[in-house]
Amino acid sequence: MAIQHNHALNWDDLKYFLAVARTGTLRAGAQSIFVNHTTLARRLAIMEERVGSRLFDRSTAGLVLTQLGEDLLPYAERVEGEMSAASRLIVGRDAQPSGTIYITLPHGLAMTSLMDDVTAFADLYPDIILNMNFTNDIRDLMRREADISLRVADQVLDDVVGRKLVQMSQAAYCTRDYAERISDNGGEGLHLIGWHEPEEATSAQWIKDSYYPKAVLKHRVSELVPLITLAASGLGMAYLACNLGDRQPNLIRAPFQKPLPYRSIWLLLHRDLRNTARVRLFVDFLVERVRSRRNEFWVAGTCVRE
Repeated sequence: MAIQHNHALNWDDLKYFLAVARTGTLRAGAQSIFVNHTTLARRLAIMEERVGSRLFDRSTAGLVLTQLGEDLLPYAERVEGEMSAASRLIVGRDAQPSGTIYITLPHGLAMTSLMDDVTAFADLYPDIILNMNFTNDIRDLMRREADISLRVADQVLDDVVGRKLVQMSQAAYCTRDYAERISDNGGEGLHLIGWHEPEEATSAQWIKDSYYPKAVLKHRVSELVPLITLAASGLGMAYLACNLGDRQPNLIRAPFQKPLPYRSIWLLLHRDLRNTARVRLFVDFLVERVRSRRNEFWVAGTCVRE
């Protein structure tokens, strides 16, 4: 059915359409563009009424594009690209945004490519100051202890605006010399470095679920940096997020394994700050950069076990 000319599409229509097309659900789509779930559902219904046909069908996996939706997708992406280019032009000619952004994030992210993104942002916006607090404590955005929080978690239940940037893979890492001792025997005779398991424990559920269920849990650490340092010294194998472990020059992925799913990186901010210029610039910049390198975080060959 042809589009009704008295109800032509506009950019807002396409923005809501792209959010659902990319995430596969209304809820995830709403989170990705910081709108209410109900609002997105209503706007999508209005858009389908305007074009006179469904753009999505429901399936067990969520919402999937109809043929019309698939045909519309490349046009919507091109419009988005042009709008982004226009926005960058306007920002570049306007007064440079300024002020301080308070960011809290876990220690482990300091050793990842996200620091390259932060540096690139600072170069692009020299009048914005980044005040970063590296901590494993969860800061309260509702009390404005931070403007933005980067968190590594399976899910986030806080009453804040959040985006799941990317899910990560994990694998066991060791030195090249240690790797030569590894056989295809389920890890028998090997050591894995643990975290806070009971002292008497020689195994843990995460070991049993790994490709080295016979490996012995022998040593413990309380922080990520010594975990990496000790693994690089040959003390044993350590499970690390692949985007972190792959950057360590003295570590390699241990043989006879496939990467396993790990937690996701979330970007969270207080609802009142989502339209603050400097905050929006940082959020949009980081989201685009990280998602463009999705394969660095969720690596090829990751095994999703049933």
